[in-house]
Amino acid sequence: MLKYLHIENIAVIESADIEFNTGFNVLTGETGAGKSILIDAINAVLGQRTSKDLIRAGKEQAVVSAVFGNFSTQDSELLRAFDLEPDEDGNLLITRRLSAKSGGIIKVNGSPVTASDLREIALVLINIHGQHDNQALLNPQSHIGYIDALAENQSLIDEYYEEFKNINKIRKELNALETDEDEKQRKIQLLKYQIKELEEADIKIGEITELKEKLKTAENYENTLKALSNIKSSFYGDDELQGAVFLLKNAQKQLLTLTDDKAQKNNDRLSEAISVLEDVGSEINGLLDFYEFADIDPDELNQRLDTLHRLMLKYGNSEEEMLEFLSKAQGELENISFSEKRVLELSDQLDYSKQQLILKGEKLTQSRKAAILKFENKVCEILEYLNMPGVKFTVNIEKGRYTKNGCDEVEFMISANKGEEIKPLHKIASGGELSRTMLAIKSVLLDKDNVGAMIFDEIDTGISGFAADRVGQQLKRVSQGRQVICVTHLAQIAARADSHLLIEKTTDGQNTFTKVYPLTKEQRITELARIMSGSSITENLYNSAKELLDRSQNI
Repeated sequence: MLKYLHIENIAVIESADIEFNTGFNVLTGETGAGKSILIDAINAVLGQRTSKDLIRAGKEQAVVSAVFGNFSTQDSELLRAFDLEPDEDGNLLITRRLSAKSGGIIKVNGSPVTASDLREIALVLINIHGQHDNQALLNPQSHIGYIDALAENQSLIDEYYEEFKNINKIRKELNALETDEDEKQRKIQLLKYQIKELEEADIKIGEITELKEKLKTAENYENTLKALSNIKSSFYGDDELQGAVFLLKNAQKQLLTLTDDKAQKNNDRLSEAISVLEDVGSEINGLLDFYEFADIDPDELNQRLDTLHRLMLKYGNSEEEMLEFLSKAQGELENISFSEKRVLELSDQLDYSKQQLILKGEKLTQSRKAAILKFENKVCEILEYLNMPGVKFTVNIEKGRYTKNGCDEVEFMISANKGEEIKPLHKIASGGELSRTMLAIKSVLLDKDNVGAMIFDEIDTGISGFAADRVGQQLKRVSQGRQVICVTHLAQIAARADSHLLIEKTTDGQNTFTKVYPLTKEQRITELARIMSGSSITENLYNSAKELLDRSQNI
């Protein structure tokens, strides 16, 4: 239950501390006093989207804090799913700070949480019924949700939805395979051309670098051959000159004619020099033979490089990328070639999945039909209690197309008065009938709702007199099992409450302020009299209000 609410700088509320009790709590006040602002503040502390306009004019930030407590064992287990534990007093403190300049901050028991997490936590804490709920009731597409809540068929919904997703997955793959035949043939021809072009190119990794090196060598071919020939001539001589090797060997012969030790030592050194020179000469001869007989064609090299560069413009920036393109093209062509086989496989899978969807959809339908019988009787019973005698309320369920929610089209039908034709709820329900229908539906779903607190805003729209008194009694009934907080304009409803809070607006001439405080019995009588008349309170009016309060509290 909501035990305490602190509001600071929210619109016309500069500061307010509100204590709520168990049972039935009502909030009343003159139009414009700030009742809607109070609901906005509660929505804010529950993580709903807020506007910076909610911050009081001239203030940089606003704060809303709420204390929840009296959790059931089941509530505590649900909170633990969010890693939350009530404090030692069994309370949960939620604080939301709104900033005009930044996004603000939210804390639960002192620990920061996100707004999305807080919205999930709020589902465990409180249920707010407002105008948007009545609008949802006018939308037939929302009706199936009420039935599912009563049917407790979430496991069936989950099973059905998984099959529904599986069918869509299979269909998506089939659609991708079953393309237009002309488009498929065009794709096949393109892939074959690309594969043929790349395969015939016989691309090898590193080939471009190797070709560039050969081309560089080929460009220096004449100079290299001339230099090597000159070196050979220097080593071995030619028709005009004797080479260095011949001259050194001749020098060695002359040196051998000498008999002193120094001559012998120099002979050894000269032999080494001749040996080194002959080794170098041998390598030079080998290089010269290579260049004389090497088949290096610069035109051929340039042509190959042009071919590879042209392919790179189409298939990638390197040999690796072009080979990767080739591999993907081969795989895609293979997939297309085997697509007919895959189409048959998927078609069989689709047929089986459709059968499963039908079976699971039928189970879902049966669970809803079983819940509808109980739902209709209970709603009619409560509507009759809420001063709608002779009302007929039924739920029309028909088979429709298969969607993520099943194959059922559900719509609420009503005949509000005896003798009237039963028609869709959204076509005939007045504001008062709609409010009472929503209250009846909420009442029926109470056993399926684990939330310990409920807030009703605008539940009294379009009703008065005896109907209002019955709505008050029904809210009192609902509050026997949980906390109910109701914003109301009707004395008949306010008189039924266990706790009555007044929202009052004042001004100091420059600024407007709103305060909220609990009423004593005497103050309640005065407030009920004000609601009943809207003008000055006479003695008779005061006595009528006192009688209404006494009678309502004694029932």
